[in-house]
Amino acid sequence: MITDPHIPDADGFYEAWLRAHEGLSETQSADLNARLVLLLANQCGEQDVLLSCVAAASEGIRA
Repeated sequence: MITDPHIPDADGFYEAWLRAHEGLSETQSADLNARLVLLLANQCGEQDVLLSCVAAASEGIRA
């Protein structure tokens, strides 16, 4: 799992991601995020890496 910055224009990506959410309801925004996660996971395609990412993202979320 890559944890060091790896996106050439991270700020530009984040800005585009936020723009994609403009005007959406909370439900539509959640749907967009879910679709994006699934598309990016498919691009990665490495089950072990994806599971490591799920575990890392889950840390500290549940009390």
